[in-house]
Amino acid sequence: MNTSDISQTTPASAMMSSADWPTFGWADDVRPALAAAMESGRSAALATLYKVEGSAPRGPAAQMLFTLDDNGEICATGYFSGDCIEGDVAGHAAQVLAEGLPRRLHYGAGSPWIDIRLRCGGALHVLVERIAPDCPVASDLLRHARERRPCTWISDGEQRRVETGGGELLSLSEEPFTIARRCDPPRRVIVSGGDPGALAVAHLCALARFATVLVQPDGPQQPPPFALDSYLRESPSTAVESLGVDRWSAYIGATHEDHHDLGGCLAALRGGAGYVGMIGARSRAPARLAALEAAGASAEELARLRLSPGMTGLGKSPWEVATGIVAEIMQALNPARERS
Repeated sequence: MNTSDISQTTPASAMMSSADWPTFGWADDVRPALAAAMESGRSAALATLYKVEGSAPRGPAAQMLFTLDDNGEICATGYFSGDCIEGDVAGHAAQVLAEGLPRRLHYGAGSPWIDIRLRCGGALHVLVERIAPDCPVASDLLRHARERRPCTWISDGEQRRVETGGGELLSLSEEPFTIARRCDPPRRVIVSGGDPGALAVAHLCALARFATVLVQPDGPQQPPPFALDSYLRESPSTAVESLGVDRWSAYIGATHEDHHDLGGCLAALRGGAGYVGMIGARSRAPARLAALEAAGASAEELARLRLSPGMTGLGKSPWEVATGIVAEIMQALNPARERS
């Protein structure tokens, strides 16, 4: 494999769009940026953190994606270190885009670049590979995401393939060099309701980069005043069944109408959603559980239901309640994704 040795060329840090305010680091899933690049006919440089030694802000499998804009400036999605190495990785990514040859980069302890220091004291190893806009393997990766099927991206930087199914988040073979990164379906949250609390949950989920769907039965014709993946005016049970749920999906019932929320929860539980919750007073829990049991919910399904979700001690304002619920969703949908 013609992987460039990092000791041969050390580019200056690249000028990245929005570098002054690096909001590009908010995105954890680079697949939407990859899809946008491929649709516009642009190549992309995919950078994967494949090995970490010592302490580091991100664990193995974290990714960044780099593309060139119309002005020739490099645009980034994702982050590795909180501004320790991103600019330098961008410089290498620009050369990978220009030359086509992958690079393996080594930062921190043991690196040949003594002028690039990691404040955490660890070491990071990154593979940067160019993805052409017509790459069939990348297209297959995106197809798995659309169809909500887990898959594994296997690459040595030049030769790559996608295999259906999961496994470890990332596995590494040193000789011959190959990485295998698990790619789960995009995390998705379905929120039913239209009061300030439901809107706060939906808004925070969208800001957290979940694929967010708001469902309000017979709600306003005008869409919500913030960006969402979709807004539906049908019953929650109908929406959940038509959308389909899986263990990478969450459902929050917040219409405060039991005939809507209970139906949505039952559909989400039976579909295997990774998180199912219903907002409401704790005093209503026994009657709600009895109603779900009468509707056919199993004991195992009821054990997975979170009634009165959220975190105690945060307060009862819409944003405080929503913050606790979103934190629970993040925990439920992100088991062992990164090491601490």
